[in-house]
Amino acid sequence: MSNTVGADPRYREKRIGLLVEDMRDVTIDGRGAELIFHGLQTAFAAIRSTNVTFTNFSVDYAAPKVIDATVAEAGATAGRAWRILSIPPGSPYEVDGAHITWLGETSPATGRPYWSGVDGLEYTQIHDPVAGRTWRADNPLFVDVAAITDLGRRRIRIDYTTATPPADAGLVYQMRLIERTEPGAFIGESTNITLRGLKAYHLQGFGIVGQLSENITIDRVSFAPDPASGRSSSSFADHVQMSGIKGRVAITGCVFDGPHDDPINIHGTYLEVVGKPGAATLTLAYMHPQTAGFPQFHPGDEVQFVDKRTMTPLPGGPAVVTVVSEDSPTTMTVSFSRPVPAGIEIGGTVAENLTYTPSVLIAGDVFRNVPTRGVLVTTPKPVLITGNRFDGMSMASIYISADASEWYESGAVTDVTIRGNSFTRPGGPVILVEPTNEAVEPATPVHRNITIEDNTFETGDVTLLAAKSVAGLRFTDNAISGPAERMQPLFVFSGCSGIAIAGNYCAAARIAPASARPG
Repeated sequence: MSNTVGADPRYREKRIGLLVEDMRDVTIDGRGAELIFHGLQTAFAAIRSTNVTFTNFSVDYAAPKVIDATVAEAGATAGRAWRILSIPPGSPYEVDGAHITWLGETSPATGRPYWSGVDGLEYTQIHDPVAGRTWRADNPLFVDVAAITDLGRRRIRIDYTTATPPADAGLVYQMRLIERTEPGAFIGESTNITLRGLKAYHLQGFGIVGQLSENITIDRVSFAPDPASGRSSSSFADHVQMSGIKGRVAITGCVFDGPHDDPINIHGTYLEVVGKPGAATLTLAYMHPQTAGFPQFHPGDEVQFVDKRTMTPLPGGPAVVTVVSEDSPTTMTVSFSRPVPAGIEIGGTVAENLTYTPSVLIAGDVFRNVPTRGVLVTTPKPVLITGNRFDGMSMASIYISADASEWYESGAVTDVTIRGNSFTRPGGPVILVEPTNEAVEPATPVHRNITIEDNTFETGDVTLLAAKSVAGLRFTDNAISGPAERMQPLFVFSGCSGIAIAGNYCAAARIAPASARPG
């Protein structure tokens, strides 16, 4: 399953609570049911199925793998600092001297906890419920600890060897391990799948993964913690990850609140060329350990070859797959209908499945309490992002990449419209276009035709738009408000051409489109 533990053999077996497999024309209507899942499992899935709708139920986990610890009180007594943490139900723990061990539920099969971790676990983000912000940061809770005491009623006192009173009363430290062992929900090799009117209070292990499927609709789904739970986090990582989808992805009328990574990420996967066993045959490999071990090509799929240095297609156009042979969970040998381009280099070329790239509609959604980006999207088909509200994103609200150096998420965009959205209290750059090409030349752009129009930006001193390697970039008729004095440029461009900045209304007199500059 994409973007989880990949090909790690320890996690080959997946446990799924509600499974629709090899079926057609199925509706799972919960009629308001509240589904509580135990242990480590995927809540629901559609695999090799067609025309399936999941609707009218909520999903939650009895013991989430994210620990939400609220600093209920903090101070210093007799020269020693202390904090009192409040822990919500569903987070078992044991205190031993100066350490605490967090526990999953006890498995009825083994008699042991499903998982465990000590003190601050491996990853922390901090939530401020008053300010309505969430960000990634170091965890100070378990630094210079003298003693930890269980006060009962899910309250924990931590005494420190230092004297400075902590200044973080009211903040929530959301702590977790980092292995994404399974997605919260899964759509695999399926067609016409709809999620409508759901409440995802928590998604264990990861978010909703769509993979090698066609036509996915996510409508009026609330990704937000149950207000009665005492938790502020709603997923172990991303909310929605669409990896290799064809047809259309529509995400409309949803709320994204409290993820531990990006709310929406829509992409394909670049595989790197690691061998050329024949004139029309290549050996291809997954390059990121968490994105591997799943099918990538079918006979008849169109594949485009991309130069890693420039992130642009090689001459000759796409080739059609004829045979696919999986050599291992991370490599495969693929034959094509014609000889591959002469410019292909081992280690220097990646392959993208153009057949499994979707058109995208993201409309009427709300994004809040997000520690990362709001929307990541890379597809050559038309993309419309409209009527959404992005509030308090810690990083870019909208991010367009094309990455052949880390996550290997493909590919280049050719038609993106960002229209009628509101961006309040954003991190910067608010909109970021950043492919991973090393050679940056306006004559060889990675992305094309991005239009940003009729949006409202209510910002601090942040860059509105930073763009690299784009041909045809319009920023028009937007309303901008913010400080009159700025240290950050409004616009930064590198290797771009065909830029139009016009008709924008700037509330502060000293903010003007002339702030745009080549970068």
